[in-house]
Formats: sequence, C-alpha cells, structure tokens
Amino acid sequence: MQVLVRDNNVDQALRVLKKKMQREGIFREMKQRKAYEKPSVRKAREKAEAVRRARKQARKTAIREGLIAAPKPKPRFGAGPRRPGLPSTSAAPQAQQSTGTASA
Repeated sequence: MQVLVRDNNVDQALRVLKKKMQREGIFREMKQRKAYEKPSVRKAREKAEAVRRARKQARKTAIREGLIAAPKPKPRFGAGPRRPGLPSTSAAPQAQQSTGTASA
C-alpha cells in the first residue's frame, strides 16, 4: 500500500492511509490475529462472512434488476427534513404571525 505525501502534509497522508487500510480490512485482520482462534470458530466465522457476502450480492442484483426498491439515501450533514412535531426556531415566529393574534 502506498500513499503520496504532498507539500509535506503528513496529516492528510496519514488520514488517506488509514482510510485505505480500513477499506482493505487490515485493522479487522490485525484484531483477529491478536489472539488464537480455534479452527472450528474460524470455519464458522468464514462461513458467516460468505453468507453475508452472498446476501449482499443477491440484494444488489435484485435492486439492479428492479425486483426490490433501492434503499433511501441517508441525509448528510443535517440537511434532511426535520422530524414532525418539533417546531424549528425560524418557523415559530411565523406561526404566530399567520394566526393574526397579537400579544403585547
């Protein structure tokens, strides 16, 4: 694995390296290798991982073929709609103005 350091920005290069290692599953593998894993436990884990991969692949294929609906994308950085029943800070004064009641 290789990461280029640009403009002596080691912090950014370290973040990129950690992200690549996370994606490759190196941290997970290091954690597993810390302690001995019995062969029976290892087989069960690998079988469960294979089942998980097969289900994920089948789900993606079904979505692509239109058999099931794609999941809704998650809102990012709080840009999603507000939950009903909770007044927003800017909507509260507007609600009082729209009713036509004046409080002095």
